[in-house]
Amino acid sequence: MTQQTPGHVRRMPLIAAATGGTPSRRPIWFMRQAGRSLPEYRAIRANRGMLESCFDAELVAEITLQPVRRHGVDAAILFSDIVVPLRAAGIDLDIVSGTGPVIASPVRDRAAVDALPRLMPAEVGSIAKGIEGILAELPDSTALIGFAGAPFTLASYLVEGGPSRTYERTKALMHGDTPTWERLVAALADITIAFLRVQLDAGVHAVQLFDSWAGALSLADYRRFVAPQTRRVLAEVADYGRPRIHFGVGTGELLHEMGAVGADVVGVDWRIPLDDAARRIGPGKAIQGNIDPSILSAPWEVVEAEVRRVLAEGDAAVAAGAVGHVVNLGHGVLPNTDPDVLTRIVELVHSA
Repeated sequence: MTQQTPGHVRRMPLIAAATGGTPSRRPIWFMRQAGRSLPEYRAIRANRGMLESCFDAELVAEITLQPVRRHGVDAAILFSDIVVPLRAAGIDLDIVSGTGPVIASPVRDRAAVDALPRLMPAEVGSIAKGIEGILAELPDSTALIGFAGAPFTLASYLVEGGPSRTYERTKALMHGDTPTWERLVAALADITIAFLRVQLDAGVHAVQLFDSWAGALSLADYRRFVAPQTRRVLAEVADYGRPRIHFGVGTGELLHEMGAVGADVVGVDWRIPLDDAARRIGPGKAIQGNIDPSILSAPWEVVEAEVRRVLAEGDAAVAAGAVGHVVNLGHGVLPNTDPDVLTRIVELVHSA
């Protein structure tokens, strides 16, 4: 049975925009807002490994809250990483500075897939504790977003052994040994569902499913090899009655399918206008995005023009059938971004 959302949560600007309500102001938050662009983040993370930090409940809470205090954004997103549940389950991996997740023993055959562990909720108990700490300090109007990696993106790291530009081994497995691929993404969907449920049980107000690298796929491959397990993930958390955001990079040709798998909000990168994206997605979904993160290093008048363009396209997206617009970047905050620019963008969006 779907849980009822408390009235004060429904009135949060992000939740209202995501669910077809009338927000008190246009909501804005930034992907990767809790991270390297903030000097306070760099200070607190000094001499602390990324994964070590992600399992420290007090550190998770503090880092998650930093951009809320500094920028006044309408949502905090849990400080974590998409490989955290894999590490918690017992998969040998590390996040290497300048590279990203690196897998000690890549998963490329049936035996390796069958050996994958399950995720037990207790193994991410520190994340649940961190969420409790965040909620204790979060302003009443600010939503907390939990997140996880989608099965395809997690699978791409496991199969490739780390980040990839071509996804050669991943595509070879999905086409060359489809039964093994299907077992792999089903196992990863189980891990993702368990991780999202821990976060939802702890009280997050919305969740975002990152299929970051799905844009590397053709539409046919997405439908055949990816959509079924993504749909299962989103369906398995639908009973919480909280908005489910779905995002990927370079996914302009996949937007309709990404909306069709069960998301309430579809995130859009900077490559496509929001009104065009809304028409591709179809009516009944909210839309999120899509300021180009690279433009934030330009002079303020350029940044302001970019933000106003996105706001206008967001209005046009709503006219085209989207139920709401959540302002965000088209991908994450870049490390060299001036934090003051982010604060000015929030002020601009709230005053527009």
